[in-house]
Formats: sequence, C-alpha cells, structure tokens
Amino acid sequence: MKLSRYNLKNITSEKVALPDEEIFELPEKVLQFGTGVLLRGLPDYFIDAANKVGIFNGRIVVVKSTSKGDTTAFDKQDGLYTLCERGIQDGNKVEEDIICSAVSRVLNAQDEWTEILKCAHNPELQIIISNTTEVGIQLVKDDIRKHPPVSFPGKLLAFLYERFTAFNGSEDSGFVIVPTELILENGKKLESIVLELAHLNSLEDEFIEWLENSNYFCNSLVDRIVTGMPEKETRNKIEKELGYSDDLLIISEVYSLWAIEGDEKIKNILSFADADEGVVIEPDIDLYRELKLRLLNGTHTLTCGLAFLSGFDTVQQAMEDEKFALFIENLMRNEIAPSIPYEIDDATKQSFISKVLDRFRNPHIAHQWKSITLNYTSKMKMRCIPLLIYHYKNNDVVPSLFSLGFAAYLYFMKAIKQEGKEYFGETNGNEYLIEDPSADKFYQFWKNRNVDEMVNEVLKDISIWEHDLSVLRGFKEAVSKNLKSIIDNGMKAQIETYHSTKTVV
Repeated sequence: MKLSRYNLKNITSEKVALPDEEIFELPEKVLQFGTGVLLRGLPDYFIDAANKVGIFNGRIVVVKSTSKGDTTAFDKQDGLYTLCERGIQDGNKVEEDIICSAVSRVLNAQDEWTEILKCAHNPELQIIISNTTEVGIQLVKDDIRKHPPVSFPGKLLAFLYERFTAFNGSEDSGFVIVPTELILENGKKLESIVLELAHLNSLEDEFIEWLENSNYFCNSLVDRIVTGMPEKETRNKIEKELGYSDDLLIISEVYSLWAIEGDEKIKNILSFADADEGVVIEPDIDLYRELKLRLLNGTHTLTCGLAFLSGFDTVQQAMEDEKFALFIENLMRNEIAPSIPYEIDDATKQSFISKVLDRFRNPHIAHQWKSITLNYTSKMKMRCIPLLIYHYKNNDVVPSLFSLGFAAYLYFMKAIKQEGKEYFGETNGNEYLIEDPSADKFYQFWKNRNVDEMVNEVLKDISIWEHDLSVLRGFKEAVSKNLKSIIDNGMKAQIETYHSTKTVV
C-alpha cells in the first residue's frame, strides 16, 4: 500500500501520527523554492506541527526549480511523506514517525511557471522560504520575463513583480522571505541580489520602492541533520512497521533549530513558531550562529582529520571509542567554549555542548568524517581560527587539543601523488582524495621541506588565514611536535596521549 491521502484511512499502525482530514482544506500560505530533505525535515516539519495543533493553519506550495528529477512521487502521494525522528535526547533514545501533510502541491518551474505565477494572486500567501543550496544565491544577469527565469533570484524577482502587479503595489501585499541556504546573512545577500536584478531589468521605481519597503528578507540559520531515503534494509523494516510504502520517506535527528531574524510583525506572520521551541524569532540571531559555528561545526573541523586518519568512518563510530569521545568533549568544554568570540553565558554553552554530544552519538545518522573534510582549509579558517585568535587575546597557554587538531589537518593535507588537478593522501595503505581548493598549495608546502619548515610556512601565510599564526606564543612549536609524533607513532597513539588533557584557561 502506497502512502496517499486516500490510503490514510487504511493505515492501522499505532507507530505513526496521522493528519486529520481538515488539514487538506487549509489555504496555501507559503511558497517554497526547493524540494530537498532539509526543507522537508525542518521548515515543513515545523509548519506541519503547527497545523496539527491549530496554530498556523496554512499549507505550502512547493516550486521545484531544477530540471533534475520530477514531481511524480509528490503527485502520487498527494504531497505526503513520512519523517522518522531518530536519536538521543537527554541521554534517552527517541523514535517517532510522523506523516507530514504541510505540502499541498509541487509545481515544476520548467513546465508550470504560469501556474506558479498565479500563486502570486493569492492574498493568503504571505511567506516565501527557500533552500536552493549556497550556489543558488548568486547574481546571474537574468531576464525575469523568461518562462521561467534561469536563476533562483530571477524566479523570485519575477514572482514578486507579479505580486506587485496583481495587488497594485499595496503596502500590505509584500512577503516575509526566509532563505535557509547555509551562507552568512543569507537574507541580506538575497535581498541585495534581487534589488540589483530589478535595476538590471529596468523595473519601475514604484516597484523597487515596494520591494524595499513592503517585503522583509530575514536572515536565518537552520540546524538539523536530515538524511534522504535510508538504505534498503532500514527502509523495509520501517515500512513493514508502518504498514505502507513511502518513496519520500526521510530520517532526521531529534534536535532541530530554525533561528530567524525578525521583529514582532514578522513573528505574527510566522505564527507557526508558537508550536515548537525549535523555531526562534529574534532581532539578533548571532548567538545561535556562534554556538553552531564554533561548538558544532568547529568541533567537526578540528576533529575530522584526527578521526578519519584514526580509522573511524562516522562521527557516531568515533563516539563509541571512549578516549576519542573524551577528547571531543574536552576540546569543546575546555578550549572551544571559553574562546568563542561572542558574549554567551557559560550555562548556555554547556547546555549546547550536551546536545551536540547527544547528536554525535546518534546511531541512526551515518555522518561521514571524510565528507566533513570537504573544503577543509576554508572551514578551518572560518570556524576555528577566530577561536585561536580570541584564545591568545586572553591566554598565554597553548591550546593543546586545538594544536593537535591543527596538526592532524596538516597531515591530512599531505598529498602523496597528483593526478591532473586531483591530489591524494594516504592512510593505512589506502589512498583518499583531498577535496580542497588549497590542495595544490599544500602539496607545494610539503614539497622538499622538513616538518618545522613546513609548519612555519603554513602558519605565517596571511593569504590563507588573514593572520600570521606563527607569532602565537608556543603554537608553532606545539603543532610541529604533534605532527612529528603523528608521523612517527600514528594518529591513534597521539589521541591516547591527549585523551585526558584539559587546557587551563
């Protein structure tokens, strides 16, 4: 039996929460660009939860922007899909299955652009959300009169212009626009691109004034791991328990956060936030960004090389190793948390760390360490170097765990061979691809230099770090010492040396 609106009455499993029939009659209040699992597992999940308790009372019309794939599965299942929450919360195992009914329909931009523009005439539509990946929010010299425009900002501008025309530029006809792409100040960046496109398309001054004054582009931050369709064995087990098949089934961790920058007016429009404390609407969301960027992402970056070169495939696998798990916890609590360059009280930091540790231990999320090493250098620069600089502003003590993490990064970046534009490292006799635009630069760093020389050259390279890290007291020496030990004794042996280390700050 396939999941669909018609078949809901035939689902007898007590494991899954079913939507009421009344939900299907709710008006469309949200336009969503993107069909990906993050949107379905976070914003759509929050809206679904609100509808089920009678708070928001609105559904989502989804725009499929890319030509890859089609909307067949959504059409056959009437937009319904199952979200399986799996994880650990406060040390307790959590398993919950939900049939999400927030999506009313999915329209393909390539074939149904006219139908999409008709949505602009719906007065109840007030919200636009997106996740078109970071590449989606870029300026392309787009003609908004095309059916459809090429880029996401072009499509958005064409839709907004249709809205302006349909309602004669009335002040209350604008939208709250919330991009969820993982870039800094995503709302402001999208707004600046849309405004520039409006000028490039020679749109009238009245429209541009309406665009700036009647629409609200909100910065937002999303944080939840959502995976696509699980592997066959897990899928078969879940579908057998639920009593139906689902081609759109997704699995997520329990933790969820959608932080949105906005005032009371935006809160009133985004009323679904009242249904779940995971939606945070505040004038300043920097606190949430710093917590995630430093304690979650920064920890990932400082440990991915260590873990991968120690032979661990996934984050959860590393957390099963007592010494490695203790290393990660000490790194977060004793070195990263005190060095966050933002005013956050310690209780908030410690609470967030406990949640991150639960997330890292989640046996249902196979987060690959190798995938975390993608763009390793830029991640190290953005996520971790500000921590190092702030640490040295307040301390003379070398952050020993940080220095080991940095040494492991340097060792990971050591290429043993080059094939065309690709560089390969080696661990335990196996080659791995170094997926980093700086791979060539590090290939040159390692070439014909001893460890001390190489470390010094890397640390003093201002073009990479925007700082001369070689002048930080004792850091260069600590990194060199760790790197030599890794080369001589192996990565796991080095972890054992440090497994109980705590930096005094």
